[in-house]
Amino acid sequence: MDTSTVPSIAVLGGTGNLGLGLARRWVLAGQDVIIGSRTADKAEAAARELQELCRSRGVSGRVRGADNLAAAQAAGIVILTVPFANQAATLESVKSALGGKILVDTTVPLVPPRVARVQLPAGGSAARIAAGIVGDSVQVVSAFHNVAADNLYADAEPDCDVLVYGDSKAAREAVVELARVAGMRGLHGGSLDNSAASEALTSVLIFINKQYSCHAGIRITGLAASQDS
Repeated sequence: MDTSTVPSIAVLGGTGNLGLGLARRWVLAGQDVIIGSRTADKAEAAARELQELCRSRGVSGRVRGADNLAAAQAAGIVILTVPFANQAATLESVKSALGGKILVDTTVPLVPPRVARVQLPAGGSAARIAAGIVGDSVQVVSAFHNVAADNLYADAEPDCDVLVYGDSKAAREAVVELARVAGMRGLHGGSLDNSAASEALTSVLIFINKQYSCHAGIRITGLAASQDS
């Protein structure tokens, strides 16, 4: 696959399990990645670890760390990977840097301690909350909710599909490509409103993971190879 058409990627909250796992897969695939965090020092430390991993594997991945705002300013596409409790504050802090860009929101509205129970917010979905905060100049796409972070750290490709939601087909397609580069099959899931389905399903998967001591994902069956996208 030609990955040269994928823009630079900022992963906000990129020192957490999901953010760092996604960053790891994109860096090892040769992408230009900026890890964002509330403090630059923490992001830079995570970037150095990924740089060392790339060197040990002979991969020419490009990664650096920065605070969330600087990361969002420098990237062509921005991935938000923070807990629901931090979603609004993080977006408010970086929205000045998002105009004209794609924002990929991975937020799941989990409300501790009952994270295995579906608790969608009054706004309908975390994705709709994100869109309301950043405004119409930002193309919000919702994805990567149902990917178990532990599976991103294995050398094998994660055994799961990524459902991608957004009101712009072109923006969805860009995120479908990001999923492919990370070793997963991305599938168009429809408008941003449909994100509520995957956000809710995450709590179901958490329950399944606890019940069966696994890291479950989802697979969509019945698609011919030519119909994947």
